[in-house]
Amino acid sequence: MHTQSKSDSYAAAGVDITAGYKAVELMKKHIARTKNEGCLDDVGGFGGCFGLPLSGMEEPVLVSGTDGCGTKVKMAILMDKHDTIGIDAVAMCVNDIICCGARPLFFLDYIACGKNIPEKIAEIVGGVAEGCVQSGAALIGGETAEHPGMMPTEDYDLAGFAVGIVDKKKILDNTRMAEGDVVIALASSGVHSNGFSLCRKVFDIDSNPDTLYMPNETLGGKSIAETLLTPTKIYVKSVLALLEKVDVKGISHITGGGFYENIPRSIPDGLGAKINKSAVRVLPIFDLIAKTGNVPERDMYNTYNMGVGMSIVVPADQVETALDVLTSCGENAYVIGEIIRSEDKIIIC
Repeated sequence: MHTQSKSDSYAAAGVDITAGYKAVELMKKHIARTKNEGCLDDVGGFGGCFGLPLSGMEEPVLVSGTDGCGTKVKMAILMDKHDTIGIDAVAMCVNDIICCGARPLFFLDYIACGKNIPEKIAEIVGGVAEGCVQSGAALIGGETAEHPGMMPTEDYDLAGFAVGIVDKKKILDNTRMAEGDVVIALASSGVHSNGFSLCRKVFDIDSNPDTLYMPNETLGGKSIAETLLTPTKIYVKSVLALLEKVDVKGISHITGGGFYENIPRSIPDGLGAKINKSAVRVLPIFDLIAKTGNVPERDMYNTYNMGVGMSIVVPADQVETALDVLTSCGENAYVIGEIIRSEDKIIIC
């Protein structure tokens, strides 16, 4: 820990640099959990170093992704619960890069805060570390920036950046997708990290935060707060196992924009995903959002994951194998549709 670096003038302006050093010391135990074969040095340098695992790869390709948690962070702040929001930050990045078939290698986080409270920052990073453990990525660095005057003392925002690797010949290629292929759903753990601005409006959270804590029958007695803060599910290890056993032709991570924006991203021109609406296992929280806010069904499917965190397209003759592999990995996987010839890339009926 730094013992010589201290600036009373900077502290008077609202930035305590010694708090940053303390935060780093507190988070080191979390970072240590994420170390994998590529890690070369400890946290605290100017750049995170990582040795590329190239064994067995003919033409390695790096795949990157960056994202944040949106206004779900506001929920964490309201509840003063900061130990899971980091999982969301990792999930939003690694779930994206796995859609290319890439294995996550490492992750970096960025936290901007009104005031650096070391224990809170360490709690946030503890969640980031847990997300890295779940995805097999190493947390090799990050940044915490204290921004007095730009945001209230208790506020913060969190974003991240992930890098993965895949052999070029194994990058998922949707041009092989064909009529008759089947769309499999991987169940989500909840709202994940999208649509929280609408959630806050629907439940009037900003004006009536007490709404968050009341048990709700639709949610099985859980509170809205507990349900909304459920961390985003990380699918990396399950999808990697599937790629070893099945000819996967396309993967979509269902994030902002819901079904209508994300499923088409993995579908080539001339084909469409016909989704059987009655097959979708909609989670109770989405029924509650729709009913409370009088949100049209079309808007729900265009905003939320509706209980489907990922969709995966496989050949019809490999569906049972795919379901077996995913189930053995702990996923709730089931068929929700098929690929058809269509000018519309998604049809929900």
